[in-house]
Amino acid sequence: MTQHPRDTPQFYLTAPSPCPYLGGKEERKVFTHLVGERAPELNNILTQGGFRRSQSIAYRPACEGCRSCVSVRVVAKDFRPTPSMRRVARRNADIASDMRIAVPTSEQYAIFRAYLDSRHRDGGMADMTVLDYAMMVEDSHIETRIIEYRMRGSGELVAIALTDVLGDGLSMVYSFFEPDQAARSLGTFMVLDHIARAKRMGLSYVYLGYWVRGSRKMDYKSRFLPQERLMPEGWTRVE
Repeated sequence: MTQHPRDTPQFYLTAPSPCPYLGGKEERKVFTHLVGERAPELNNILTQGGFRRSQSIAYRPACEGCRSCVSVRVVAKDFRPTPSMRRVARRNADIASDMRIAVPTSEQYAIFRAYLDSRHRDGGMADMTVLDYAMMVEDSHIETRIIEYRMRGSGELVAIALTDVLGDGLSMVYSFFEPDQAARSLGTFMVLDHIARAKRMGLSYVYLGYWVRGSRKMDYKSRFLPQERLMPEGWTRVE
C-alpha cells in the first residue's frame, strides 16, 4: 500500500453532471481538501494554477473535450476603468465598504436569500439554509474576509462579498447584493472596489474565477482590463 504524508494533498475526480454554463454539455471537476497548517500555502499555489475555493475544497474543471472555463485575474495596478465603469463608481459614491473577519450574520443571510430567490432560483445553491450560509462563510482554513457594502448615513446593508486574501491578490469567492438595488450595478461596483482595495494592500491581482466565452452570466468578467487568462502556455495578458 502506498503511504502518503498527512499534509500531502490528494486529488479526486467528480462524476459527470450537467454543465451550468453551456447547454448540452457535461462538467467534471478535480478537487482536493484545504485543511491543516498548509492550507493557506496550498490555496495560493492552486489558485495560481486555476483552482477555485468553495469552503474547505479547492477545485477546477476537468471536462473531457472542453476547455471553455478560463481562469481570469485582473492586473490591479494597470487596470483602466471604462466610461460605463466610471459611471457605476459615481452612482455608488454613497456606499462605503468595510473589510472584516468572516462572520455570518442574519442581516447578510436575508440579502443572500433574496438574491438567490431573485436570480438563481433554479441554481445549485437555491436550497441553502441559514446554517448552510454560515458554513459557506466560516468553513475556511485560510485568510477569508467579508466585505460589507453599506449606505452612508443610514448604514443599510446592500451588498456582501466573501473574499480570500492570497499572497499575490484578492480572490472573490462569492458576492451578492440586494436585488431591489439592481439598477446600481453593484456586481460591477464590488469588482471595482476589490481592484482599488488590492492596490491599497500592495497586491497584484483580483481573481474573478472562471470566464466562459458564450455564457451570458460570465461575460462581464472579460470587461475588466488588462487581465490575465490562464491558457495552456500559462497566464496570458489580455489588453
